[in-house]
Amino acid sequence: MTTKLNQVLAIEKSTKSRVHGEITRMHHSLQKAGLLNGFAKSYQPKDEDGDHYPPERQRVQVNAASELRRAGRLLGELFDVTATKDWANTQATADLVIDGETLLEQVPATYLLFLEKQLNDLRTFVDKIPVLDQSEEWTYDEQSALFKTEPTQTTRTKKVQRPIVLYPATPEHPAQTQLISEDVAVGNWITVKHSGAIPAPRKAELLERIERLAQATKFAREKANASDAPRREVGERLFRFLLGNQP
Repeated sequence: MTTKLNQVLAIEKSTKSRVHGEITRMHHSLQKAGLLNGFAKSYQPKDEDGDHYPPERQRVQVNAASELRRAGRLLGELFDVTATKDWANTQATADLVIDGETLLEQVPATYLLFLEKQLNDLRTFVDKIPVLDQSEEWTYDEQSALFKTEPTQTTRTKKVQRPIVLYPATPEHPAQTQLISEDVAVGNWITVKHSGAIPAPRKAELLERIERLAQATKFAREKANASDAPRREVGERLFRFLLGNQP
């Protein structure tokens, strides 16, 4: 039965987790000297009628040589799975196609995985870009490379005090006046707004293009990962050298 790369990828993580968990447990056991030590004691009285005591025994619970061999088998399994994946990855490729147009040819599966992550990060980046205030009319200014609005005019006023006559003068009394303040137009503000944001339709277009490319990348990666993955058995040979012929 031919193994596919995506099948190897499916078991790689659980194999790595299981093997590392077992190796960690064995490592901790080998640090406990009491588990590697044992003894057998028997009592022999000097005289036949002397006291007799039952034998005592403490069994060795951890055997370093056995643990080494077990570590070799466990890591050998992980080495084989990883080798099978990595050797297959050198052959696992697919074309990156959007709407029938091939953007990239024979892209390695590992690069497609990298590209997926980068596109996901780019989507987050673009999604946070501010858009132009849609309550304004904007045009692009080539000279400043910014968007700008048409000039708007607002009047600047200044408070001016002037007297008003409350009661006109009479032969008997002078006129009564009072100062009042009033706003008098003294000029005009001409305002042109500028913005480095992008139009909302442009942002939507960018996000849509990123999504299309991300989907195409995912499809290409799935296709690449459907490649055959001939089993590679390297662990036994590596540990045969590492452990040598010692017990």
